[in-house]
Amino acid sequence: MPSNKSVSDAPIVQFTNCRILRDHQLQREDLWVREGRILNPEKLFFDEKGSADVQLDCKDSIIAPGFIDVQINGGFGVDFSLATDDFKSGIDLVSQKILSHGVTSFCPTLVTSPPSVYHQVLPQISVRNGGAHGAGILGAHLEGPFISKEKKGAHPEHCLRTFEAGAFQDLLATYGSLDCVQIVTLAPEMRRSSEVIQELTKRGICVSLGHSVANLSQAEEAVQHGATFITHLFNAMLPFHHRDPGIVGLLTSDKIPAGRRVFYGMISDGIHTNPAALRIAHRAHPKGLVLVTDAIAGMGLAPGRHTLGQQVVEIDGLNTYIAGTKTLSGSVATMDTCVRHFREATGCSVETALEVASLHPAQLLGIEHKKGTLNYDSDADFLILNDNLYVQATYIAGEEVWQQDVMGM
Repeated sequence: MPSNKSVSDAPIVQFTNCRILRDHQLQREDLWVREGRILNPEKLFFDEKGSADVQLDCKDSIIAPGFIDVQINGGFGVDFSLATDDFKSGIDLVSQKILSHGVTSFCPTLVTSPPSVYHQVLPQISVRNGGAHGAGILGAHLEGPFISKEKKGAHPEHCLRTFEAGAFQDLLATYGSLDCVQIVTLAPEMRRSSEVIQELTKRGICVSLGHSVANLSQAEEAVQHGATFITHLFNAMLPFHHRDPGIVGLLTSDKIPAGRRVFYGMISDGIHTNPAALRIAHRAHPKGLVLVTDAIAGMGLAPGRHTLGQQVVEIDGLNTYIAGTKTLSGSVATMDTCVRHFREATGCSVETALEVASLHPAQLLGIEHKKGTLNYDSDADFLILNDNLYVQATYIAGEEVWQQDVMGM
C-alpha cells in the first residue's frame, strides 16, 4: 500500500457503500476523512499517492451533515435560563444527550430573564468544538428581554425591557457581556432598535426578529439595518394579513438588500405550526427555512411540571403550556423528529429535509465553509441515517460519538 506519511501520520478513514449529501443531491460516493476533515480523494490519490487505512461499510446508508440547532432552551431536566452553580454540568449533559438526535452543534438559548441571570450564566457558556463529550457550542442565543409585551408568549412580563436613550448601552448592561453571544432576538418596532441592530451586526452577532407586533415596513427596515433571521415564524408575531403581512411578509419582500437572504426558524413538531403553514412558508421561501427545536428542559423527560426560565410549564404529550394557561411554551420535540415531521408535512425531498437542519443554519451563522456540508476540507461532523431518516450513528471531527445499539454495522 502506498505510504500516506508524506503529508500526515493521521489515519485515513473511507466510508463506503453509502449515499452522501453533497451539492443538494444524494450521491453514491465514498466519504474520506482524516484529522477531523473531509478529504478530496482525487488529491489524496494523485498528489499524495495515498489510500485508506480503515474502510467502513455503511450498508447503503445515507451520510448527511450533522444537524445544527440554533434555538434550544435546554432539555433532560436542564434549563439554560436558570442560574445554577452547576450550570456547566447541565450544558454538558444536554450537549451529550442531543448527539443521539443527530445534533452536532447548537446555540444554547436563554429566554427573557432578569439581568442577574445573564450576568451569572453567560460567563459560563463558552464556544467550543464538539467531540465525544458532546455537541459543539456555537455561542448563545439570547431571546429577549427586548421584546413586545403583546407577543411575549411564554416570556415573563416583569422581566421585559425597552431601549432607553443609550440603547446599545442598555443592552450591554442587561446582558453583561456579548463575548459568547451568537444570536439576539428582539422586536424591531421598539424605539431605537435600528441602532442596536446595526451595533450587534457590526460585532458579527446575528439579529433575529421575533416576539413582535412589527408591521412589514418595520421588519424590512430592520433587515436593511442588518437583521437576517426570524425567530419561530408565525409564533409570537402578528398573524399574516393580506394588507400588511407583518414579519411573515419578509419571506417574499422585494425590499431585501441585494445579495442578502432572510432566514426563518420553524418548530416542526406538529404542535407549534400546522402542516399547511409549514408548506406555505416552505413553498414561499425554501432557501431560508431553518428547523429549530425550541426545546425546553422537559425534552426527554416524562410529562408533568418543569421549568422554562422564570416560569413553570406543564407537559402533556407533545404539548407544553405555561402552567394553568393554554400559552404554548417551547417544545419537547427532538431535532431528528422535527426533520422527519417536516419531510412528511411538506412532501419535500430527503435532501431538502436534511439541509433545513444542517446547511441552512450554517449559512445563517456564516459558517457554511466548515459546518453544514460534506464539502472537501469542511469539518467531518456527519450522521449515518437510514432511508426513514432515523439516526444510526453520529460523528464529530470524524470520530464516532454516538451509535444506535442495534446498528449492526
